[in-house]
Amino acid sequence: MVFESILTSPWYIYLVLPLLIFFGRVADVTLGTMRHIFIAKGIKFWVPLLGFVEIMIWLLVARQVIADISNVISYFAYAGGFATGNYVGMKLEEKLSFGKIMLRIVTGNNEESLIKKLKEQKYGLTIVQAKGVEGDVKVIFSIMERKQLTKAISILKEFNPHAFYTIEDVRFANENGSYAGSKRNFLRIFDFQRKAK
Repeated sequence: MVFESILTSPWYIYLVLPLLIFFGRVADVTLGTMRHIFIAKGIKFWVPLLGFVEIMIWLLVARQVIADISNVISYFAYAGGFATGNYVGMKLEEKLSFGKIMLRIVTGNNEESLIKKLKEQKYGLTIVQAKGVEGDVKVIFSIMERKQLTKAISILKEFNPHAFYTIEDVRFANENGSYAGSKRNFLRIFDFQRKAK
């Protein structure tokens, strides 16, 4: 009886329940965002488990909303939890810093100091001579763990603050290559040279 009176009290209906809906929605959308990120990065192990927990939380939350469709506060809690969950999921992915990325640097030819420093820090590099709008340039490719990116960018800005660079997610990199954070070093990632037939 006491439990039923709590569930039917105004403070529970208009405060506690919306908060539960909000945080439940934050949890399930955060898990959904992480699940999609894992799929995009080819990390398959956690996807089924995250999907299971995500849908269980969603069912519990949706049931509470449908049970009292006259409670407008629950609608706002549901929508607010969805929006917040997306944001939390993306921030969590940034903090976890998992997965591999490719850093592509386009710079001038006189960048031996930068290249030397990156090699000293165990970044696997592939360097390609190319032509840009203003003449000859070097294109430097490096695959690394995402957590190594901040350090690589700081080195780049130290030696050439105006260098152009791009960052791309890498879905897969086999263990025959070398990248910052990997257990193998000094092995080639790209092979741009082909033997003439």
